[in-house]
Amino acid sequence: MSEPEIYFHVGLGKVASTYLQNKVFNNLHGIHYIPKNKYQSSIDIIRKNGPKKYLVSCEMDRQFNDEVARFTSHFFDVKIIILFRDHGGWIASQYRRYVKNGGYHGFEEFVTLDPDQEGMWDKKHLNFYAKLEIIEKYTQQKPLVLFHNELKKDPWAFFDKISKFTGTGYTKEKISLGKVHASYTEKQLLILRSFCQNYVGYIPRGRSNRISNWLLFRPWWAFFHLVMYLAALFPKAWVPKGPLIDTNYLKRINDLFADDWVKINKYAQKNNPKF
Repeated sequence: MSEPEIYFHVGLGKVASTYLQNKVFNNLHGIHYIPKNKYQSSIDIIRKNGPKKYLVSCEMDRQFNDEVARFTSHFFDVKIIILFRDHGGWIASQYRRYVKNGGYHGFEEFVTLDPDQEGMWDKKHLNFYAKLEIIEKYTQQKPLVLFHNELKKDPWAFFDKISKFTGTGYTKEKISLGKVHASYTEKQLLILRSFCQNYVGYIPRGRSNRISNWLLFRPWWAFFHLVMYLAALFPKAWVPKGPLIDTNYLKRINDLFADDWVKINKYAQKNNPKF
């Protein structure tokens, strides 16, 4: 093998990527796994170690197009693994992460359905089929397309698809089906959002240096988790009224992107390897 054989898991974020990184990818046999925390050094690692089989993992959302183009430009052959979940469920999970990190705008400000406006999350990132086109453009190959609901329905069949696509094996007993970390309740997130609306406001972020950005935000991250921990003890009367995310609004999002959802499912049915 004169060239490295590279498998590149590109996320998306909030579709069990952290679970796969911590419980599955690191337990595959016969492949050199480069985890998320070494992604920025992955190109150098591959060049240094030479023509072996690699699995590189990184969660990509808004930076998807640029990162796929950048990474694949360094290697002759890159096979991509990508996961999707329904549009409403995906953007709702992104919003919960935003609130958990101190965001206080409402969901309808986070992603607006008004065609003449853009929310905090650009609607173009909900065009999933465009991501498949980007992958084909830069790799000249069809990716392995997987779905979050497949993992929930039959995790072992899901893992088998990854194993067969990458030409690896795994020991079933070493893979836990438990969650990597527990989710926060709607009550906790409602209280944190209200707290940030009333008492926090500006949070210092956005530095170009990743380490500086992390150091600036880390104390806030710890503080927000403390607020959510205490929120679990609050009586019901103290919880802000209304849902964190309106279910009717989520349905409108899924309806708006229904054709896109059908297209990516048909793409997977047509192009995924028949193992």
